[in-house]
Amino acid sequence: MRIKNLCFCLSVIALLSACSKESRNDSKYDDAIIIDHTSIKLTAIPSEWIQAAKENLHIAYSHTSHGSQLTEGMSGLVSFKGDSYAWNNGGTGGALDLHDYAVAGDLGNPDRTSWASGTRAYLDANPDVNVVMWSWCGEVSDASEADINTYLGLMSGLERDYPKVKFVYMTGHLDGTGLTGNLHIRNEQIRKFCRDNNRVLYDFADIESYNPDEVYFGNKMPDDACAYDTNGDGTRDGNWAIEWQNSHTSGTDWFNCSAAHTQPVNANMKAYAAWWLWARLAGWKGN
Repeated sequence: MRIKNLCFCLSVIALLSACSKESRNDSKYDDAIIIDHTSIKLTAIPSEWIQAAKENLHIAYSHTSHGSQLTEGMSGLVSFKGDSYAWNNGGTGGALDLHDYAVAGDLGNPDRTSWASGTRAYLDANPDVNVVMWSWCGEVSDASEADINTYLGLMSGLERDYPKVKFVYMTGHLDGTGLTGNLHIRNEQIRKFCRDNNRVLYDFADIESYNPDEVYFGNKMPDDACAYDTNGDGTRDGNWAIEWQNSHTSGTDWFNCSAAHTQPVNANMKAYAAWWLWARLAGWKGN
C-alpha cells in the first residue's frame, strides 16, 4: 500500500510539473531559434537541408521597403551561387515556395494591428502555408513597451490559433540611436521574449551590427545604411559595408544586388541568414 501511495504521489507531482511548464511556455520548439550575425555562413548549411526547405516549406513574407533587403538579397544569390537557392511564389521548378509581399503593409503600417487580421485572412485562404514572417519598417524606433507587447501578444495569438504554422518574429532595423536609444531597448524586449519562450527570431538589427568578418559596430551608433561613428565624436563618418566591399572582390566575396536603404553586402548577409532560417525551420539543428 505504501508503494502504491508513493507511486500515486509521484505521478501527481509529475503531472503538476508538466502543467506548470506548459503554462509558462506554449512554444512548439525545445529551444529558441535565433537567426543573427552568426547565421550568415551559407556554406555551413548542408545541401540536404536546403533541399528539405524547398520541399517542405510554404512561406508567406510580408514587408515594405526595409524588409525587401532580404528577398532582394535572395534574388541576387541565385545569380551568385546558382539555382540551388532559387525561389518563387508557388515553388515551381523545384524552387523554394515563398510568396513575397504576401499581405500588404508591415508590422506598423498602416497601424500596429492590421497585419494580424490580414495574416488570419491570408492563412484561411491559403491553408498550405506553413511559415509566416513579417518585417518592420521604422516603427520600432518610436514604439513604446506597450506597443511591443501588443506585437508579441498578437503573434502569440496567431501561434495558438494556427498551430501548424511557424511564425517568425523580427527586430526593427538600426536607426543610429545606439545602445541607449529606444530602438535598442525595444529590440531587446523582443529578443528576451523569444529567448524566454523558445520562439523563432530573425534578428534584423543584429545582422546590421556586424560586418561579414564579425567585427562589431553596434556600439558606434550604426544606422540602417551601415554608416557608423568611427571615432566617438557623435558623427557617422564611416560605412562598414562600403569599407568591406572595397577591400573584397565583387563577384567572389560578395555580390551586387538591389538593397533598399543600405549596401549590397548587407542584403547578402540577410539572404544568407534567410537560408539558415529556412533550413532550421525544415529541421536542421544548426551548428
